[in-house]
Amino acid sequence: MAEAPLLQALCASGQKVCFADFKHPCYKMAYFHELSSRVSFQEARLACESEGGVLLSLENEAEQKLIESMLQNLTKPGTGISDGDFWIGLWRNGDGQTSGACPDLYQWSDGSSSQYRNWYTDEPSCGSEKCVVMYHQPTANPGLGGPYLYQWNDDRCNMKHNYICKYEPEINPTAPAEKPYLTNQPGDTHQNVVVTEAGIIPNLIYVVIPTIPLLLLILVAFGTCCFQMLHKSKGRTKTSPNQSTLWISKSSRKESGMEV
Repeated sequence: MAEAPLLQALCASGQKVCFADFKHPCYKMAYFHELSSRVSFQEARLACESEGGVLLSLENEAEQKLIESMLQNLTKPGTGISDGDFWIGLWRNGDGQTSGACPDLYQWSDGSSSQYRNWYTDEPSCGSEKCVVMYHQPTANPGLGGPYLYQWNDDRCNMKHNYICKYEPEINPTAPAEKPYLTNQPGDTHQNVVVTEAGIIPNLIYVVIPTIPLLLLILVAFGTCCFQMLHKSKGRTKTSPNQSTLWISKSSRKESGMEV
């Protein structure tokens, strides 16, 4: 998936982030400051679905990198957001599978057929750990697979974590951009924020085009009026000298006759 320009530079927790081309999915990072407010896999799944989305599925490495960049924006210095893994929509159903077959049993909760995986070293460990998180522990010491950042790990489904939702592209967004806010509890009542751009130029076009015939008519009338006024002004200017010359001529002849 090619990376598209975000309509908003800041990726705030609890805010739905969409793209300017309205062709790519929207996402929401649900991060909870309070550990007690974090949720289980099933609770995260239901929270996304209640808002018309699904728990995140990842189609390829490009989408993985996009999510990583959004998490990096989320955890910039000064935001107060630190360690805390995120549930994604990958899980497996069934008990007693051998570790060799285990990785092939994972599936996406939204029905995606994507085979893309980004496991941390030696993961999945299987056993009782059936649901998958994306590591987000920037302050933890690196392990054998490097920092615990953005790779995947299987965990017990009743563990409490943050989560990431995924939504269909916004076709006709109506809500204006609002100030980002932080999600405080799973049943967040804030309205999802959809960032939009004002269509100023299209609106001007709709206003200007119907007025063009009227403007042309006004210009023609104004030009005709100016031409007539100019023509009359020239006519008066030409006749004045003739009238003056004729009067002087008659007067001179009378004076000549009197002298004779």
